[in-house]
Amino acid sequence: MIEKILIANRGEIAVRIIRACREMGIETVAVYSEADQEALHTQLADEAVCIGPAPASESYLNMQNLISAALVSGADAIHPGFGFLSENAKFAELCEQCEITFIGPDSKVIGKMGNKTEARATMEAAGVPVIRGTNGPVADAEQGKKEAERIGYPVIIKAALGGGGKGMRTAQNAEEFESCFMTARKEAEKAFGDGTMYIEHFVEHPRHIEFQILADSYGNIVHLGERDCSIQRNHQKMIEESPCAALSEELRGKMGKMAVKAAKAAGYTNAGTVEFLLEQDGSFYFMEMNTRIQVEHPVTECVTGIDLIKEQIRIADGGKLPFRQGEIEMKGHAIECRINAEIPERNFMPSAGRITDLHLPGGNGIRVDTAVYSGCEVLPYYDSMLAKLIVHGKDRKEAVDKMRSALGEVIIEGIGTNVDYQYQIAENEEFVSGNINVDFIRRLNGETA
Repeated sequence: MIEKILIANRGEIAVRIIRACREMGIETVAVYSEADQEALHTQLADEAVCIGPAPASESYLNMQNLISAALVSGADAIHPGFGFLSENAKFAELCEQCEITFIGPDSKVIGKMGNKTEARATMEAAGVPVIRGTNGPVADAEQGKKEAERIGYPVIIKAALGGGGKGMRTAQNAEEFESCFMTARKEAEKAFGDGTMYIEHFVEHPRHIEFQILADSYGNIVHLGERDCSIQRNHQKMIEESPCAALSEELRGKMGKMAVKAAKAAGYTNAGTVEFLLEQDGSFYFMEMNTRIQVEHPVTECVTGIDLIKEQIRIADGGKLPFRQGEIEMKGHAIECRINAEIPERNFMPSAGRITDLHLPGGNGIRVDTAVYSGCEVLPYYDSMLAKLIVHGKDRKEAVDKMRSALGEVIIEGIGTNVDYQYQIAENEEFVSGNINVDFIRRLNGETA
């Protein structure tokens, strides 16, 4: 039985995991960098251990320090949250070697799904639809250009490892291919320490749809419906919602079955997400699999009533799924807005500093996941997300109205935020009507393709 969990993360996801553990009667160990000593997660956990200086590379990404903290504190499990080491196969393997339960899939599955070319080959072999592209990594720009001609322009050049929109460039034609390839590869090398690239045909104007899956160690796999993540800037999600307004019950069932098939093909356990690109004609293609909990998991929790963090812990502790596919019901509509410390009018420049005044909304159907408080310091070393504002209504119209109302209540002073920009989206006619795709933000900003 899992008795004590070390949370290898910070911010709102660390707070979210601590709360789930409290409800389950499980002790928690927070880790923190020297700069994060006063952070909320360190105050809420049963214990807190400093793991290094402010830079993430010396603290939250320091595998040895994290493992040492788990061993010293007597934690028998580690929850990685999202970001940092959550999809690092080596870290999961270290946990396994030290007989610490890693709350997520095993290291081999993380490695297989983290390598985008291997993941693509796995899905193709399983009969999951994939976008036409290279059958393996591309050695250099010259080979890449030949492959792009075969695939057909426009193409998207992607890092084989990593994610988060880094190491990605779109080439519209052969003339701009080489510069796009070199730029993407340099970015991948800097972000992930690996410049291996692959190429896919670029699907224009799709929706970004992801299916939440849960899989136990006994072969039981279910999906918990979809999330529409099409509102994104530079491949970074801004707003997510469930269900997707564009999916019929028939298409939802078809995509859900493919998501489950993808998880089975990967030999998956625990919580994960299968991501698809959806075209206007209903065609859809596997994009990638995220082998962790997602930032946007609360919208799925709202419409299904299932606590995903608790299910992660139960599965890692050897439990069976307590429900089958036919028992999962989606009720109402949920939307999440990411509140970031950034200044939209200055090209979304990150904003750090002390929060001098704070008011967050509440009320029926409104949830805020955050780790900020009045007087806390927003640090420049980490991700800019301050909070996730989640609303749940009986239908999409009520959810949109509720989100607009809730955004109007948010007060965060002392730093710049994107609250007004999110409110602008919530008022936009296209968004209100549900007429959205991955180009929405570009159109809103008046940018050309």
